[in-house]
Amino acid sequence: MRQIHRILESLLSVSFGSQWRRKGQRVGSGVLAIATLILCLVAQPGVAIDPEASPALPATASLVAEAGSSQVESGQRLYESGQFAAAIEVLEQAVESATQSGDTEVHIQALRNLALVYQQLRQFDAANRAINTARSILDAAPFLQQATLQGSVLDVQGGIQFSQGQADAALQTWTEAAEIYDAIGNDAAALQNQINQAQALQKLGFYRRAIALLSPITAQLQTQPDSPAQAIALRSLGDALRFVGDLDQSHTVLETSGAIAQRLQRPDLADSAQLSLANTIRAQGRVDAALSIYRTLAQTTASEEIRVQALSNRVSLLVETGQTIQAQALWPTVQTQFANLSPSQSALLARVKVAQSYIQAGVTTNPGGREIAAFLAIAIQQAQTLGDIRSESYAFGTLALLYEQADESDEQLGEQSGHLATAKMLNDQALQLAQTANATDISYLWQWHLGRIYKAEGDRTGDKQNYAKAIGAYSEAVNTLQQLRTDLVAVNAQVQVSFQESVEPIHRELVSLLLDEERGDPTPATIEKARQVIESLQLAELDNFFREACLDTQTVEVDQLDPNAAVIYPILLSDRLEIVLSLPNQALRHYTSPISRIDVEDLIDQLRRQLTFRVGNAFRPGMATLYNWLIRPLAADLETSQISTVVFVLDGVLRNVPMAALYDGTSYLIEHYNIALTPGLQLVNPQPLQEQALGVLTGALSESRQGFSALPNVVPEVEQIQLRVPAEILLNEAFTQAAIKAELQATAKPIVHLATHGKFASNNEETFILTWDGQLDITELNDVLQASEITQKDPIELLVLSACQTAVGDKQAALGLAGMAVRAGARSTIATLWQVSDEATAFLMEELYAQLSSGSEISKAEALRQAQIKVLQEPRFRQHPFYWAPYVLVGNWL
Repeated sequence: MRQIHRILESLLSVSFGSQWRRKGQRVGSGVLAIATLILCLVAQPGVAIDPEASPALPATASLVAEAGSSQVESGQRLYESGQFAAAIEVLEQAVESATQSGDTEVHIQALRNLALVYQQLRQFDAANRAINTARSILDAAPFLQQATLQGSVLDVQGGIQFSQGQADAALQTWTEAAEIYDAIGNDAAALQNQINQAQALQKLGFYRRAIALLSPITAQLQTQPDSPAQAIALRSLGDALRFVGDLDQSHTVLETSGAIAQRLQRPDLADSAQLSLANTIRAQGRVDAALSIYRTLAQTTASEEIRVQALSNRVSLLVETGQTIQAQALWPTVQTQFANLSPSQSALLARVKVAQSYIQAGVTTNPGGREIAAFLAIAIQQAQTLGDIRSESYAFGTLALLYEQADESDEQLGEQSGHLATAKMLNDQALQLAQTANATDISYLWQWHLGRIYKAEGDRTGDKQNYAKAIGAYSEAVNTLQQLRTDLVAVNAQVQVSFQESVEPIHRELVSLLLDEERGDPTPATIEKARQVIESLQLAELDNFFREACLDTQTVEVDQLDPNAAVIYPILLSDRLEIVLSLPNQALRHYTSPISRIDVEDLIDQLRRQLTFRVGNAFRPGMATLYNWLIRPLAADLETSQISTVVFVLDGVLRNVPMAALYDGTSYLIEHYNIALTPGLQLVNPQPLQEQALGVLTGALSESRQGFSALPNVVPEVEQIQLRVPAEILLNEAFTQAAIKAELQATAKPIVHLATHGKFASNNEETFILTWDGQLDITELNDVLQASEITQKDPIELLVLSACQTAVGDKQAALGLAGMAVRAGARSTIATLWQVSDEATAFLMEELYAQLSSGSEISKAEALRQAQIKVLQEPRFRQHPFYWAPYVLVGNWL
């Protein structure tokens, strides 16, 4: 701590204008990722610094003054006119008079009002003393006589806690006040209290809970005349809607909030609504419009806090969009605006955010690194003044990032070894503060950063102990993330990008350390840990896709599932391709190829175009290369182990091409093995196809609908299914959401076959199935299919989606396919990576159902393989994998 104090004292006394040099021209990707995460991540419990959002303030309480207390009334008038110092003097006299006269009620009123004035002045020690004294007096007062005043005191105390960054305590205090208002039937006070609770819920990251609380309030208020409460509630709702990704609705609600504020002639509320609206416009990708609002607000608002929030958001957006010179030009303005700003949580978070933006920009002047460090030291000092442990942790952690990036030759901060040591010391302080605040959503950031520091020190010295420490720190970060599954998913589009830049790299960097052969051959235990980390990443990706941790998991050994199945985990790392192979009753094996992630992504992009072109053999060299990377190193092991089914847990862009078409130079992989995909063995329901009379519910669209083309061969497709197995067909106008649900409730159907357009994308809003009366998203499809559980105790065995496709140009589009498969509620899903000729589809589906209904004990993977081979052998389709390769089985392959 003494060293930290010396560093802070040095930074606080520094004269600005010094230089700062870094490695290269840009900040390292890991720091960019952490900085981006701190800026973007919305995680519970606790508030992270979001680049779009300003910390919303609760509805400001009013001073109370009962008749007969002239001094309290006078203090109220002075407060309302902005004469805070005079109000304090009068209210202190009221406290003294009430103490002498023994007038308990006036005493409490005066203390409550005095605390509120001190809060407005950011004098939190004095505010807390006053409100705590008021509460101690109330505790001895009869509840029924003082109930309204007690609730009012609690509301003010919650506001003070909220302003100090203690959102959890504020929520608890406001909840206590709500119970009082409910007991005495004070509806007006209860409504204001609920708005404040919603603000605290948002600070804690519980955006869906905030929406659930605010929606009925705003509906109720809209039937009443304009009021400040209405404007505040709508702004809070608009912010929450933005954070869960409902940007259009957020925009509408925030415009309404601003319009009400304008009609009320409340520029403070209007400016707050404008700032929130700019944040939503930013999230919509309208950069110029957002920058314009930020610039105008920073120049015109009377609120110091809104001014610096708008300024910090403007700087961060300029940096984010590559407008570094413009961001640098604002540095003098930043210094001026922040110089005399009173300490508050919103002000210090804006200060940290500005520092993070300039770190991300990698600038060497305006500001230099020493200036950024001094700027952060002030944030630390302010956080300590406020007692805001979370924000203090952010400031220390950001300062640690800055020291980590110092150049070896930097003369101001010493040698790189000193920089790393200082970075570690500051990071340790950030982590300790986060743990003290029980803020696990912050802790994993600094655990990750600690792992980076240990790795950097290991690279510098060659000391293997540092690598072991790095693995330990990374492992703690991953474990913390697993504890936060339900907390990391109430996110908007900005945060989904952040997921790819933060949560994902933590997992990949840990795997890279675990499997790095340069530091020794990985042990079986190390390889197993790497496999578990990749499984964890797959699960985190799906949680992020769904925006909720809705997937139940169980640990399953492949030997339990299928003694003739191998599981292949290709892992894309920045500098190499790692493959982990799981064989029945054998230790895990791993194979390394010096193929970078960029090389793999480039090849996949090329192959995706070639495979959907449907003529020629241009795809073969690329598919042969991919075979050499993924299969050839382990081909002998597969053959020796008598494997019949290969299950892929595919990583990233590898999901976008069919493994069935991997080409060894003479034949395709599907000609040798059953093939299945799974997002992870944790998600597999290990049950074989049930021995029961097969029945199929088929929904089909052959006609053009909602701008989608007609599918004329859908009719013969479903007719062929009906010839093979008992089938109920809902065709065209009969194919509605309600009809599917009714049929599943009426009779048990182990197979649901949907011959209709659909799209898979990297976000769940754009992933859907087309019906006659609309588009079914993943959640709606799940609700429909769950109807079968009313009439049958087992879930649907197989969901077939025969005319879907992954979104063009979306590298993560196949994640939508995995998401659909996992969430739909069926044990297995057969779908297509691209929209195939409906003639070929009809041909394949006929054979698929022939295999499934043959009476032999055949797995779903084998049935699909036989159907694909039949199409492959058909002369009119053999010429290209376009016709037979895109069908994939996801989930349980038995």
